[in-house]
Amino acid sequence: CTSMAPTLHPGDRVLATPGSGAAARRFDVVLLRATGRDALLVKRVIGLPGDRVAIVSTPEEPFQVLLQEAGTGPVRRVVAPQWAAQARRTGACCGPDGTGSGRTALRTVPEGSFFYLGDNPDLSDDSRTYGWGEIARIEGRVGVRAFPVSASAEIGNRPVLEGYAGPGP
Repeated sequence: CTSMAPTLHPGDRVLATPGSGAAARRFDVVLLRATGRDALLVKRVIGLPGDRVAIVSTPEEPFQVLLQEAGTGPVRRVVAPQWAAQARRTGACCGPDGTGSGRTALRTVPEGSFFYLGDNPDLSDDSRTYGWGEIARIEGRVGVRAFPVSASAEIGNRPVLEGYAGPGP
């Protein structure tokens, strides 16, 4: 779970609702099996089918996630304090398959797919590595942290959408 720090830490145990993948919403934390991988991953849903997503990197802000809901209207920035506190590496996204690329481009999330990231962008293998996630491969939505009991049960650090006026993709 290092890829999900500070939201989740190694040794944390979570409870997920099996078979709830089709009900996953933007910014939910989910258990999934990435295409081409058998290992179970814990990641955050960012983009849903029809959304357009991109990642812009500048020296001042190396990890700016952009989202255009349903592919229409304004492009907005996905703001997560944990990203700003941890992102140091730059990198653009997205290629036609949802993976990282050499240049920033808004890409449409295909039907039946979603775009996902870890809360620790520098240590996460996510859509930037594996491409679009398949909704059918979501094992469940994470509801609460069950262990350690000394930690909050709530799965916090939920991102928000804000206006964006920076460099365009």
